[in-house]
Amino acid sequence: MTTNGGFTRRQFIASSTAAISASIIPSMLQGAQRESAASKYKMGLQLFTINSIIGRDVPGTLKRVAAIGYQDCETYGYDPEKRTYYGMPIAAFKQTLADNQLVTTSGHYDFARYFAQPADELTRFVDRCIEGASALGQRYITWPWLDPSSRSIEKFKQLTGKLNAIGEQVNKAGLGFAYHNHDFEFIDHDGQIGYDIILKETDPRLVKLQIDLYWVMHSSKRSPSELFSLQPGRFVMWHIKDMDKVSRDYTEMGNGSIDYTKILPDASRAGLQYYYIEQGGNFAINPMDSITKSAAFFKKNLAQYLS
Repeated sequence: MTTNGGFTRRQFIASSTAAISASIIPSMLQGAQRESAASKYKMGLQLFTINSIIGRDVPGTLKRVAAIGYQDCETYGYDPEKRTYYGMPIAAFKQTLADNQLVTTSGHYDFARYFAQPADELTRFVDRCIEGASALGQRYITWPWLDPSSRSIEKFKQLTGKLNAIGEQVNKAGLGFAYHNHDFEFIDHDGQIGYDIILKETDPRLVKLQIDLYWVMHSSKRSPSELFSLQPGRFVMWHIKDMDKVSRDYTEMGNGSIDYTKILPDASRAGLQYYYIEQGGNFAINPMDSITKSAAFFKKNLAQYLS
């Protein structure tokens, strides 16, 4: 059987199908690409924000975190002796995350307490951290803090050797290692800056950087963009939080003075892999209310800049 144009019915159907596919497939691909771009980064939460309440009911708290829209978590609360997170055995905590469709890509671990300890004790602690992080599927182990006694220029120079050694140990285990800043890294010590020492004297292959953008805006003479330009690709994790316009304390996203529309577009140049919304205190009502408001503001006004 032929059509009026001389095509067989089979040729007509094949031609029509090809034409339809030609029009549909590109739009499907574009839709998939948009979906992929939109989901490039999971919205993360640093669980320290809710540290005052998570220990009371870990499953219930994580269920609420997921319901708000968070997909990723950064932990803070590992006990290396008991091998627990927030009082839960590693396997149970991992299952609780999975039950709520949550992942954890990084953890803050208490390296500061080992700063002045013998090297072998630090090495054993790192092994315990590797054990916990690997079991949870975390991609990074992060050094989050320095005690006040460890913030002199001499101590920063000692720190860099420790960071390189830990980075090598963690990298050999198949994980990444990063250092997280606060404000004290940017204090001027007669022309020397602790953060500059970290940048110059740690190996970028072994030690990545988790940049706390609040503290950079609060205390650094350099902008985030200027820091990214110094070592592009090294700032693999970001802490995102806002600064009160008057007190300069923490505040909910959208209530403060930090214009993230000028920072987030630098994600690719910086090397961003994961980000975590955080608020260390100064909650308008309570931690859960604050992370709810911050998530809503971020999704509505800022997530587009990371697509």
